[in-house]
Parts: sequence; structure tokens; C-alpha cells
Amino acid sequence: MATPITTRARLTIPEVCAELGVSRSTFYEWRTKGVAPKCIKLPNGEIRIRRDELERWLDTLEEAA
Repeated sequence: MATPITTRARLTIPEVCAELGVSRSTFYEWRTKGVAPKCIKLPNGEIRIRRDELERWLDTLEEAA
């Protein structure tokens, strides 16, 4: 069963991974390589990704394909 797409302004890493169909380790590997979408690090250490930043990042990948 498909996971519904979240429409919140800021997404958690599990939400982004589910939407992209990648593992958490793949996402963190992308961050290490500097190719992941820009992230926000909250004071408690949790990471969030803005929905508009994820869409912008995906657009750049589409242009490069």
C-alpha cells in the first residue's frame, strides 16, 4: 500500500525517505556527499526538510536527467 504524500511545510527524514522510496542510510549518505536537499537542524538535534526545498531539489535532478 502506498504511503500518502505529506503536505506539511516541514518534513521529517522518515517522511522524505518514504516519499522518495529510499532508505534512511541512503539519505544520510546523500547528506554526507552534499547532494541531499538542504536541511534544518532543530535545537534538539532533529532534522527537518522544507517541502518547497524538497521540490526545488527534485526539480534540479529532473533538469540534470
